[in-house]
Amino acid sequence: MPDLKVISKMTPQGDQPAAIDRLSANINQGQKFNVLLGVTGSGKTFTMANVIEKLGRPTLVISHNKTLAAQLYEEFKELFPENAVEYFVSYYDYYQPEAYIPQRDIYIEKDAARNDDLDRLRLSATTSLSHRRDVIIISSVSCIFGLGSPDVYKASVAAVRVGLAIERNELLRQLVNLHYDRNDVDFKRGTFRVRGDTVDIYPAYEQFGYQVEFFGDEIEAVRLINPITGEVLSSTDQAFIFPAVHYIVDESVVENAISQIKRELQSCVIDLKNQGKLLEAQRLGARTKYDIEMMREV
Repeated sequence: MPDLKVISKMTPQGDQPAAIDRLSANINQGQKFNVLLGVTGSGKTFTMANVIEKLGRPTLVISHNKTLAAQLYEEFKELFPENAVEYFVSYYDYYQPEAYIPQRDIYIEKDAARNDDLDRLRLSATTSLSHRRDVIIISSVSCIFGLGSPDVYKASVAAVRVGLAIERNELLRQLVNLHYDRNDVDFKRGTFRVRGDTVDIYPAYEQFGYQVEFFGDEIEAVRLINPITGEVLSSTDQAFIFPAVHYIVDESVVENAISQIKRELQSCVIDLKNQGKLLEAQRLGARTKYDIEMMREV
């Protein structure tokens, strides 16, 4: 895997070399907080790119909004064309949180519209982090939220390689466990389709698909394909399929959480009934049971 490397016709000028050396030295010495000052257009992004190259560490760049994050993403991709520069921002085009208006007894359900491209870029970012070190993630500050266990995510990988002894149905089970849906008609991100001894997989984080061909209970070929036309782009010896979602949770963990929720629900419902709040108790019970069903389904 390549080291983090700036590729540019430009070289650090003026105060930039001193700033690069000072920032790199401070970080290597464990100094957590450092500030790079400069007016707009003074080359702060280029300076930081050289600091990243010198340190050679996976880097998270946080911006205060999507617009600036997108600008930084394009600039860093241009400066690090051989490395994994990823974009991680909120995938919502529209989001309406759930709400309740007690004066009118109106409950408003949560509503949201997700951007498919942004979702793919988010998954691409976490996929790169799980198996590469030459990674730069450009993110917005609104994305500082938990995504589940990194260890569980890294362990949830389906490996396919030429010569691997595995039943076709076993591979299909692995894909379902990674939250891929079987769809033999509409082949899109996060789905797979089966045609005889051939399984086509469209990773949720890629712009190409994989075609896995079986001979009996052994993988005979692995190919990269155009997911729209089905055209074979190239062949490879192996591929790793990462989850189609970020929240990968073991079934036993879900059931344990549900048991705790049920116990707490029972206690809360009893308290509400003792206070004479029968309507509130009924609503809490109905809503919580619905959420439990959603947890089991999703």
